[in-house]
Amino acid sequence: MNTLRQAYFCVLDNYYGGPAMDPKEPLRNALSAYTQDLMRRGADRADLRLPALTGDRDADWAAFAKVLGTGDPAALRAAITGMVAGLHDNHARWVRPAPPSEDEPVGTGIVGISAQQGPQLDPAARPPLFVTRVLPGSPAARAGIRPGDIIVKVNGIPPFIGDKVNQGFADAVVAGTVRITLKRPTTGRVRTVELEEGPITRRPPAVTSKTLPGGVAYVRLPGFFDGAADEVIAKLKGGPKAVVLDLRGNGGGSPREVTRLLGAFAHGKVTGYFCPSKGECVPNRTDDSVPLLGLRLVVLTDRGCASACDDFSAAVKGNGLGPLVGTRTAGAVSGPAAGYLLDDGSLLLLPKVRHLGPDREIIDTVGVPVDHHAPMTALDLATGRDPGVAKALSLL
Repeated sequence: MNTLRQAYFCVLDNYYGGPAMDPKEPLRNALSAYTQDLMRRGADRADLRLPALTGDRDADWAAFAKVLGTGDPAALRAAITGMVAGLHDNHARWVRPAPPSEDEPVGTGIVGISAQQGPQLDPAARPPLFVTRVLPGSPAARAGIRPGDIIVKVNGIPPFIGDKVNQGFADAVVAGTVRITLKRPTTGRVRTVELEEGPITRRPPAVTSKTLPGGVAYVRLPGFFDGAADEVIAKLKGGPKAVVLDLRGNGGGSPREVTRLLGAFAHGKVTGYFCPSKGECVPNRTDDSVPLLGLRLVVLTDRGCASACDDFSAAVKGNGLGPLVGTRTAGAVSGPAAGYLLDDGSLLLLPKVRHLGPDREIIDTVGVPVDHHAPMTALDLATGRDPGVAKALSLL
């Protein structure tokens, strides 16, 4: 019970929207999740109902705790999850660290599917849903599954129900044992394979590069991990005349890496703002200690470009540093999260500030629109074509 109490007051005291929040709302969300968990286990209580709440957070907590009594451990965990989910914030999470394990990681090896929007599937996605990345040597790779293969069904369930994407597919194809029906876009062949999860090898993220026609550098940045900006800059010191920076599938990372990499393309620019619940917004600026590269820039984005990637893309567009090509970014950039340790060893992650773009615009839930629409299709992946790169080269 004390862990739930800590989480409640932590949200009110530390979440950027906490001071303006109705303190009754987190308790309503917590009790809703608590009772649903009891009902799923056939353990509902006849005396369990929400007490009269007044808006006085201390008095409301006391009344709430009295109703729950000692509390059911599993339902209390569900209550914290429900309280955090009720914030509707993509950077607010409650995590319970897994015990250390010497076992190899396991999975099917399908680690990318189209329509990914940060950690979920894009509600605006349209058919078809297809594989975008398969780990070498994984069960999926050994079964002959390739990028571009269209997912027709998983365990007999289609990826779209009517015109709405089935959010369960984000987890269904990556772990466990699944029966998956696929269509090869180059031949139209349909086949069904059973995948059992097995050992997989995940390599640390790394910057990769190659030279495109006309002396243009292509650099793929999979995430804004520590040191990412300097890795990109090092790839660009060989004298290219321009760079195509591929941020498709970039799940984000450090805001510091964002401002450092932007500093290689412009100085003296505001890249975005961090805004507390009260008081003045604080501008983020390019890292002007980074020497300018003097290169023309085109940035490739998609709905998998989230968080710090949203931030970078908005700064490029807002400051006119180069065109964006591909599809709109994820719009999953509410603000960087700080961690708060609870008494059971779990961690509550809450944004202390709200992120805004360089023109003080809201990027979160909206995303950054591209200047040139160039989506990747299943057939493109299967045949090795890249409409984003082709468009970028035409612009350069």
